[in-house]
Amino acid sequence: MSDIVVREETDIVVVGGGGSGLTAAIFARREGARVVLLEKHTELRGSTGLSIGSITATGTPHQRRAGIADDPQAHFEDMGKFAAKLAGDRAAAADNEELRRILVENVPASVDWLMSLGVTFYGPMPEPPHRQPRMHNVLPNSRAYIYFVAREARRVGVDARVEATVERLLVEDGRVVGVAARIAGRVHELRARRAVILATGDYSSSPDWKRRFNPAVAEVDGVNTTNVGDGHRFGEELGAEVRFGEIIYGPNLRFMPPDKPSILLRLPPHRLLTGAMRMALETLPTWLLRPFILSFVTTYLSPEPSLFREGAILVNKRGERFADELDRPNYALAEQPGKVGYIVFDDEVARRFGKWPHFISTAPGVAYAYLQDYRRTRPDLYHRGRTIQELAASMGVPAAALGGAVAAHNAAPGGRPVIGKGPYHALGPVKSWIILTDGGLTVNRNHQVTRGDGQAIPGLYAVGSVGQGGLLLEGHGHHLAWAFTSGRLAGAHAAVHHGDSTGVAAPPQGRARDPVTEAQAGR
Repeated sequence: MSDIVVREETDIVVVGGGGSGLTAAIFARREGARVVLLEKHTELRGSTGLSIGSITATGTPHQRRAGIADDPQAHFEDMGKFAAKLAGDRAAAADNEELRRILVENVPASVDWLMSLGVTFYGPMPEPPHRQPRMHNVLPNSRAYIYFVAREARRVGVDARVEATVERLLVEDGRVVGVAARIAGRVHELRARRAVILATGDYSSSPDWKRRFNPAVAEVDGVNTTNVGDGHRFGEELGAEVRFGEIIYGPNLRFMPPDKPSILLRLPPHRLLTGAMRMALETLPTWLLRPFILSFVTTYLSPEPSLFREGAILVNKRGERFADELDRPNYALAEQPGKVGYIVFDDEVARRFGKWPHFISTAPGVAYAYLQDYRRTRPDLYHRGRTIQELAASMGVPAAALGGAVAAHNAAPGGRPVIGKGPYHALGPVKSWIILTDGGLTVNRNHQVTRGDGQAIPGLYAVGSVGQGGLLLEGHGHHLAWAFTSGRLAGAHAAVHHGDSTGVAAPPQGRARDPVTEAQAGR
C-alpha cells in the first residue's frame, strides 16, 4: 500500500535546525510569517552546537569596554588577508566581497541580538592578521547558542519538527513552492506561500561530494554526520552553482567525544553561570580558572603536531604503527580499522607536555591544555602503564603488536626521538575529521539562490554554509558570524518580499518599511 501523503500549507519552510536555520525562522516569524522548520536529526543542533563557538565582530560592547577602536571597514580588509592565506592570492581575488561587506557590517547586530537572548561572550581575543582583538568566545560552550536560539524560536511560535528529512523541493513554473519530506516516517508535502530557506549545512559527511571536489579526503568522516549536501543538491538541480567546493577544513586529528557529557557540560547556560564565568575570566588569575574552563572545552580539542615532533607515535586499534607521523597522518588514519588511533609516548615526553611551551591542545582565546588537564577532565582518553604491556591493556590493544611498533620505531634510522623509559602514556582514541567545507550555493545580496546566469530562483533562499555563495571564511569566528547574520537577513527578506526573483517586491499591504534595510543598518 502506498504512503498516504499529508498535505500542509504555511508561509515559509526552513530546511535545517542549526544556528542559521533557527535564526532565519525566528526573523521570518517576527515579520508575521507562519514558519515550519524541518530538521532531519533527532534534535535541534546543526554544526553550530558542535563548534568551538567563536564569533568575530567589531564595535561590540566587549570591544568598547576594552577601549578598542575598531570598525567594519578594518574587519573587511583583514578578512581579505585571511582569504589570501587560505586560498592564495589568485583564488582570494574571486572571494565574494559583496557578501563579505554584508557580513562585517551586520555581524555586530547579530552579536547584540544573541546577547539579548541570553548568550554570554568572553573577549575580545586577538587573532592575527586581525589588527584588533575581535574574537568573542561563547560561554560555557557552543551548546549555549542552540539553547537560547531554540528557546526564542519556541517563544515566537516557530513550528520546529525533528526527524524530518526533506527529499526534494516542489517547483511550479520555475518557482519553489514547497518541499516533499518524510516526517516521523510519514510522507508530507508542505507548500510554502512565500519561500523555502535552505539551512542544510555543508557536505562534510558526504563521500560523494568530497570525492567530487577533493578526492583525497573522500573517506574522512565529517564532524556533523547529518551534513551530506542535501541543500547543495537541491540548488544544483535548479541551476545554481557551488563556489569554492574544493576548500575543506581538515582532515584534523581530534579526540573522540565522551560517550556521555560530563555534569558540567549538561548544565544549562543560565546567565548566572555564564555571567559568573565571564567575570571570573576577566578578574581572577588564570591558574585558578584553568581547571574549570578546560572542563568545558577539552571535548572539542585537537592534539598538537608538536607531540609527534617530540617523539610520540600514532598506532591504530590493533597496536600497529601505520604512517610517518610527520607526513599527513591525518589522511592515513581514515584508512585504519574504525578510523581511530592512539598517541603513544614515554614519560619524558609526558613531563615535557605538562607545562609551557609544550601543550597538548589549544582552545582559541581561552586556554592551553596540558597532559594533566586531559588526565583530570578526560580520563576516558588517558592511558598509563609502567610497562608497554600494561599500557596496551589500558588502551585495549594487543600488547605484542604495540611492543613491536615501539621497537621498530626505536630501531628506525632518521634521527627521530625514541620512546625511552617508562612509565608509558597514551591519549586516545583520536580520529581524523573533516571540520567543515566552504563550498556554498551561489546567492545574491538578499541570500536568494541564483542560477549560473545570476538570476534568482524565485522562492528559494540559502543561509549558513549552504548559502556561502563564494564567500571565504577563514579565521576563527567567521562561520558562526555568517550563520547568524545570513539567517537574520534572509529570514526577514523572505517574509517581506515573498521570495520574489528580483528581491525588490513591494512590502505586504500595510507595511511601509523594509526590515532587511533596517537590519543591514544595524538595528
